[in-house]
Amino acid sequence: MQQASATTILALVGKGGVGKTSLSALMVKLLSDFYPDKKILAIDADPAVGLATALGVEVDSTVDDIRKSFVQTAENGNTKAAVELLGEAKYQMFDALVDIRDNVSFLAIGRPESAGCYCKVNAYLKEVISMISDHFDYVVIDGEAGIEQVNRRVMEKVTHLILVSDASKKGLQVVQTIHQVASELVMFDKAGLIVNRMPDMSLVDRLDTGDLELLTCIPDDREMVLSDMNGASVFELPDDAPVVLGAKEALQKLGI
Repeated sequence: MQQASATTILALVGKGGVGKTSLSALMVKLLSDFYPDKKILAIDADPAVGLATALGVEVDSTVDDIRKSFVQTAENGNTKAAVELLGEAKYQMFDALVDIRDNVSFLAIGRPESAGCYCKVNAYLKEVISMISDHFDYVVIDGEAGIEQVNRRVMEKVTHLILVSDASKKGLQVVQTIHQVASELVMFDKAGLIVNRMPDMSLVDRLDTGDLELLTCIPDDREMVLSDMNGASVFELPDDAPVVLGAKEALQKLGI
């Protein structure tokens, strides 16, 4: 694997239920194992906060909690306090980071904005997230279904866009559409596709991947299913589990 000089930002996106969160967690694990001297940030941009479970993390504070505290103060008419609170947001954001390993930290974005969305607040918090990311060598983002949310809520610049799908025609069409939208909304250097939970590896050649580079095709993985059922973190998976090997192959093909 090749080390980049600047922050390497990986965003995993795709439709729900295809194992995107597990793969995001596995990539965090692999990067942590391979680069013990590098700092890694895992960002959970999915409201379900599934990445926390996959990494064995308990979340006490999210970016949206910080946002809501500002909005509530502003709506109560205390403008001065709200401005002071926003000025302290970057310090609160660092406090929201959870250390998983010596070289891995975790940040949860939280639920999407509801009524009373403050665009300037959201833009500022996105800048703070980008600022925090600059302190890390690798950032792995587990995104919501689609790419608009990553662009709107986290960051506009992504070095590697990883699209995750199952083998279904619908799933493959969804990721191709996401890729088209991402090409207009998000700056990224490289993009590739992971097909997960392949029921029959002999049918790989029949997959319609469009113009997307197929990084890896991962068969149904019993170890991953059992891990999910037991609520275990990906750090407990064996190194030879198919999903682990597949995630490693994808990172290698991306040159990471």
